[in-house]
Amino acid sequence: MVDKIAEKIIMTPKGKTANSTRLLIERKAISEEEAKNDKMHVAGGDHAGIVINKTVADDVEDTIPEISIQFLVFLVNGQTGSHTHESRKLLFWFKPQVPVHERATVAQEFFKELVSPQNFPRDYVGFIKMLMKLMQNRHPTVRKLEIELKQLEQAKFPNRPISSDDSIVGKQVMLTQEKVLEMIEAAYPNPVTVEDLSKEHNWEQDLVTQTLDKLKEKQLVKAMEHGAFTRVIQHEQNIKIVKTMPAIVSSKQPTIAIITAQYCEKLAVDAMMDNKETFVRYTTVGESNVYTLGNIGSHRIVCTKLPTLGYTREAVTSAGNTTTRLLGTFQKVDYVFLVGVGGGVPHYTDYTKHVRLGDVIVSCATQPNTYAYTYCESVKSGNNNDLIFEYKHHNPASLDLQNVARQLKEEYNAENKTPWFDCMVDALEILKEQSEHDFHRPSIETDKLYMAIGEKDVIEVSHPQPSDETDASRLEGCPRLHLGPIACGRGVSKDARLREAFSLQTQALAFDFESDSVVESIVGNCRDNWTLVRGIADYKDGQKKGPWQPFASLAAAAVMKSIICAMEPSSD
Repeated sequence: MVDKIAEKIIMTPKGKTANSTRLLIERKAISEEEAKNDKMHVAGGDHAGIVINKTVADDVEDTIPEISIQFLVFLVNGQTGSHTHESRKLLFWFKPQVPVHERATVAQEFFKELVSPQNFPRDYVGFIKMLMKLMQNRHPTVRKLEIELKQLEQAKFPNRPISSDDSIVGKQVMLTQEKVLEMIEAAYPNPVTVEDLSKEHNWEQDLVTQTLDKLKEKQLVKAMEHGAFTRVIQHEQNIKIVKTMPAIVSSKQPTIAIITAQYCEKLAVDAMMDNKETFVRYTTVGESNVYTLGNIGSHRIVCTKLPTLGYTREAVTSAGNTTTRLLGTFQKVDYVFLVGVGGGVPHYTDYTKHVRLGDVIVSCATQPNTYAYTYCESVKSGNNNDLIFEYKHHNPASLDLQNVARQLKEEYNAENKTPWFDCMVDALEILKEQSEHDFHRPSIETDKLYMAIGEKDVIEVSHPQPSDETDASRLEGCPRLHLGPIACGRGVSKDARLREAFSLQTQALAFDFESDSVVESIVGNCRDNWTLVRGIADYKDGQKKGPWQPFASLAAAAVMKSIICAMEPSSD
């Protein structure tokens, strides 16, 4: 009788200590006779095809894994409330026919299925079982998988990742000088009244007035007409308050416009410019305007700040109107940059595709059927519970800016040239003297990737590491430059599942805080050359105030300056 040989998923213990366990899961063809060995347990029924070795392997050849993923698990005991802190490491080997460039993608898909909130196993046995079933049924190209499990000392449970808006839902926001200044900076150049500030967070007007008085004493805000207040621009000498924008001679007309949304973004861009002069037009009805004119390289620049960004119809309309007014006022503008912060889309297995805090994305379609900017209007479930996204997308008619950015990236990859880092160093010296914001790079220890698993549990995923020493030894603290699509839409950016699905569909590297009305205004005003430059401040949409916002703004502004300096001089 011929002994049948069939492919099995075989789990073998590799070693165990008081606080760690190592296991090997292999895809192997073995005969029925081999499987009858009393040192093996052959599963049946739903688990047919799975074999458990009962003895520890001591003859397994150790080779360098092709892909590795490490993550920390923070689990909450439902009965005792105690926390479990455990390190788990997955080492992957693939079948030879799997192309090298596809292996990281397969490993990422494997990992995402493993940690799916609906299926993530909370117990040890369930975790190992799921690994074997994924290898058996879902990922036939994975040849071997090694697992290292290590119990860690009990640690403080991490703060659950939250979005910029749901952190304050149902909570009373404390009235502080920092919070009031943040609100005034967000509204700038629009003045805000005591009533505006009080209404926003249900604060007592007398207390708001006292807080504003303290900010005035520090020369951070100043009083305007009709009981309104606005930000004092520190250490800026050449500022003119105007009722209408004065005429500018042809030779000084800007050809490049830069649009920012947050106060720290405007400061970062201004620090990149020479020979600056700022014009502010305040109004109590409609939108105020701020225009800073200056030079970057051989180019004339105008930079503005949107009064505010938000999800209300008024905020969207205001952003579009400000952009239209900018392009109407400065009609020689041919190039438009949207510069500021965004939220990165991490890749858990491929360093070359991974976006970290402080990195910079230049919006660009990288493949057929992708777009530089995609705005998700709504999402609904289809007949098979699949997600149907309704969206608008845009590509610039001309790719001049994207081509310059691509050339910068190629020089970075080939020759390790980082002109934006030099721009950052120079601007940082200026900003240290002129701003209360800290534009220095935060500690790398604060760049952590968290994934929420259900209502209580959280895992922290390690960042993928470079595979070659050249990339690993690149300039410490220098942001990496990426080119790729940028997406936006509150409904998707605030929901982890929708965000992941939409980023996969659009190939987005970052999420933006709803600049769709600005992009539509640029396109509607027939400007063919435009791009978004987003420094990564978090892993959502960049809007939650945090330590990385100023640095990410500075990095984005520096990449913008590098692109402008590499452009051909204006023909005018």
